[in-house]
Amino acid sequence: MPLIYSYNNQFIYFDDSLPQYFLTKLVLRCLTKVIHMPHFSNAYLLPVVLLFASNIFMTFAWYGHLAFKSKPLWIVVMVSWGIAFFEYWLAVPANRFGHAVYTAAELKTMQEVITFIVFIGFSIFVLKEPITAKHLLGFSLMAAGAAVVFRA
Repeated sequence: MPLIYSYNNQFIYFDDSLPQYFLTKLVLRCLTKVIHMPHFSNAYLLPVVLLFASNIFMTFAWYGHLAFKSKPLWIVVMVSWGIAFFEYWLAVPANRFGHAVYTAAELKTMQEVITFIVFIGFSIFVLKEPITAKHLLGFSLMAAGAAVVFRA
């Protein structure tokens, strides 16, 4: 049976997928207890939080193996694939729920900006690689492009 969750007059639709239902109910319950934003509903916030979590998983799937260069390629591919499986359980609901309040172009743009934010932290803290001024300039130009999409 489909569920429609309402918070501050914003509606989020859930399909009949039982794991998705429980995962999303858990995320919503945590958000409503931790984050109190009276003028900014969870319908807008939930996709952002899920995309951040999704990008953390995906960054580890794509780049985490670089810290284990001595491991056989087939092992790191399988581990990366396993990590990506869980990332999809966050990314797909983020886009499904987000499309109720954002356009597909806005969701994609948001995802790319979040990817850069997560990658900068991952590069510095996990890979121990510095982010240069050229990197920051390039990321800033892409963020400026994202601003254009949200003004469209």
